[in-house]
Amino acid sequence: MENRLSPRVLWLLSTCCFASMASMRVCDSLLPSLEAEFSVTTGSAAQAISAFALAYGVMQLFFGPLGDRFGKIRVIALATLACTVGNIGASISVQLNQMVIARVLSGAAAAGIVPLTMAWIGDMVPYDRRQEILARLLGATVFGMIAGQWLGALVADTFNWRISFASLAVVSLFAGLLVMREGGAPRPNNVAPGKGFGHRAFEVLSIPWARTVLIVTFIEGALAFSALSFIPTYLHTAFNIPMSKAGGIVALYGVGGLLYSRCALVLLQRLGESNLARLGGAFLAISYGGLALLNGWSFALPACLLAGFGFYALHNTLQTRATQMAPSARGTAVSLFSCFLFFGQSLGVLCAAWFIDRLSAQPVFLFSATGLLLLAFTFSVLVSRQSSRLVRT
Repeated sequence: MENRLSPRVLWLLSTCCFASMASMRVCDSLLPSLEAEFSVTTGSAAQAISAFALAYGVMQLFFGPLGDRFGKIRVIALATLACTVGNIGASISVQLNQMVIARVLSGAAAAGIVPLTMAWIGDMVPYDRRQEILARLLGATVFGMIAGQWLGALVADTFNWRISFASLAVVSLFAGLLVMREGGAPRPNNVAPGKGFGHRAFEVLSIPWARTVLIVTFIEGALAFSALSFIPTYLHTAFNIPMSKAGGIVALYGVGGLLYSRCALVLLQRLGESNLARLGGAFLAISYGGLALLNGWSFALPACLLAGFGFYALHNTLQTRATQMAPSARGTAVSLFSCFLFFGQSLGVLCAAWFIDRLSAQPVFLFSATGLLLLAFTFSVLVSRQSSRLVRT
């Protein structure tokens, strides 16, 4: 495959991904503000997180085929503009159910951004360079995570939580309009336009290795995000620190991901995919296990940094494998990948919220630490076996 990557289009798409991830993670640090505004418990306020994730996952069933059929660039632009409407709705919500509806709209729209950008990279970049380019895209998504978790809390503490959503609406609007101008960017020629979603989804799910990747992704989403979503509130309530400070600490998760993106090529060359997944699982286990046992907030600084590095080391390996599950239906394949990830996240956040409302957050962190370690080591073995099978054939 010839490298047909356009740096300008990649930069613009990365801006859309930034807005998408900031919209996704902004509620992590706003839960106390939403609790106070709507007079609800932490578990109820967390519906703003799980609603986004559930809508994000469901809409993957539609955006993948739309991207394959009408062009990924055009669909990404429209989805980013629709995300603007969701963020405006969240900023003017006066009841929790209105906030949840707005977050459903934001999640449904954001579903068409990052996965289709990954699929577009898969179309344009040869496999041997793909993980490197995906790691560069990771930098944009990580900056979005940092902006959502830290700047969102900082704006809420300094001004008002509504301004956090209004700011995201402005970014989404301009990013969507700029990408819309690129609607004529080169389109891949390796898709069969006459196939519908059912045919494409069956084509992907009929591949045993694709099913394996999707199941691992579902479990990863449930374990990783069930812990991440409640770290700011845990630090705020357990150690009585301001949410802007708690959000800043958790933003180090994003910094860890950014650090990984800068080291990804070297690590991949030295360790290979399977060992990189093991490293990610080990770092996640140390980080979340440490968070469960800490008796002061200062340890959360290195723990969040290490957790971000570990998550993206594992997740980037999964992302790369997902782009190659079904090259002839890559948009659908990557959308299914994202669908499973966010169905897992939605289920994980709902279960964790139920547990935290009744007990505490520490057991959630411990369970996630153990589960992610086992998952990463199991997946690394499966990656090695799959690579050996491909070499033999």
